[in-house]
Amino acid sequence: MLNIHDTEKPDGVIVQFGGQTPLNLALPLKRLGVPIIGTDPDNIDLAEDRKLFGKLLDDLAIPCPANGTATSVEEACGVARAIGYPVLVRPSYVLGGRAMVIAHDEETVRQYMREAVTFSQERPVLVDRFLEDATEVDVDALADGDDVLIAGIMEHIEEAGVHSGDSSCVLPPQSLSEKTLRTIEDYTVRLAKSLHVIGLMNVQYAIQNGTVYVLEVNPRASRTVPYVSKATGVPLPKIAVGLMWGRKLKDYGYNSGILTVSQDFVKSPVFPFNKFHGVDPALGPEMRSTGEVMGVGVNFGEAFLKAQISAGSPLPEKGTVFISVNDHHKVEAVDVARRFADLGFKLVATRGTAAAIRTAGLQCRTVLKVNEGRPNAVDLLKGGSIQLAIYTTTGAPAFHDEKAIRRSAVMYRVPCITTMSGARAAADAVAARLRDPIRVWSLQEIHEGKKTVA
Repeated sequence: MLNIHDTEKPDGVIVQFGGQTPLNLALPLKRLGVPIIGTDPDNIDLAEDRKLFGKLLDDLAIPCPANGTATSVEEACGVARAIGYPVLVRPSYVLGGRAMVIAHDEETVRQYMREAVTFSQERPVLVDRFLEDATEVDVDALADGDDVLIAGIMEHIEEAGVHSGDSSCVLPPQSLSEKTLRTIEDYTVRLAKSLHVIGLMNVQYAIQNGTVYVLEVNPRASRTVPYVSKATGVPLPKIAVGLMWGRKLKDYGYNSGILTVSQDFVKSPVFPFNKFHGVDPALGPEMRSTGEVMGVGVNFGEAFLKAQISAGSPLPEKGTVFISVNDHHKVEAVDVARRFADLGFKLVATRGTAAAIRTAGLQCRTVLKVNEGRPNAVDLLKGGSIQLAIYTTTGAPAFHDEKAIRRSAVMYRVPCITTMSGARAAADAVAARLRDPIRVWSLQEIHEGKKTVA
């Protein structure tokens, strides 16, 4: 980098478009005399440093999940006990959620600290309270030092705990209350101004029981910027560069506020599971997707359906749905099962889930687990008797039976959904497919008439 700078002698260097690595380099580069334009590296460091950022949130009275840091096994267990299980344990300074784990007990924390990571005083392990059954939200915003324009508030379809890069999300949000949206707008504006952001910023929130928590703030472009730009028809990167060179949002015809969209836009990840036979497709805090697609519809179901088709995971219009969920998800599974039954699907499930479904008055055939004999769920997948699988984990490390079923679904190209929120979205999508034809619009048609100052 320094060799390039010494040779080219640029008027300024932009670090907002390279992900996490340029942010880590921003402060050292500034100290070496490299001119960084946009958000000042000292403010980038404020957002990245756990203790400094925690103090900022306290000063702003913005809630975040209880957290702490640890440099030993005993210290990590002490932090986890203090903030309460379950906890998210992760190393410092990693990308893509690598080496993260959700720990439900002390033994998992001890095992993680002994085996998963190296740690030191300079690179402590981070321990955060994990917000169960929370809705995660991504926000992209532009700031010029005076005004803050919120480009998109994106509601994740998978619940908190799935890496944001692996979660589908929808713009505009579908289930957030007006009060929650106003709170998100308020927090985003205050964070952007406190961090003196010039250009792009991404904030990740979690909403649990009506409370909005800040998970992290990244004073840079996120992976969602291309998606939000296409959905809104506003070229966010182009405007961000102008702001870095001293222009204002007003120069582009914008003030503070929130951009609107004319239809529903769903971003879905693309996974490489079918290229790696034997891999477990269950989603978690470690990122596993290798790309993204976008679906557009006049309703959420249509947009999600088209996103799944584009991602190579088309949903069936008829057939049999296999359901097997942990006890925590039994009530939700009954609701999902009823929706698929109403759409004309047959139901099969493992013993506990089947009993819950039948108790609700629905017809459901019981299928054996892998360790219970044959024919079992894997045999049905192999024989083509199942067109959609819904299988949630137990929360503990996956048992052989769980992995075998999910791996078989991948091998035999049966869509496999591992979260209940994803299952509800799939039901919406199938209903939309049976109700409406697949419609196609170009971005030019969607945004006809929208103009931005050059």
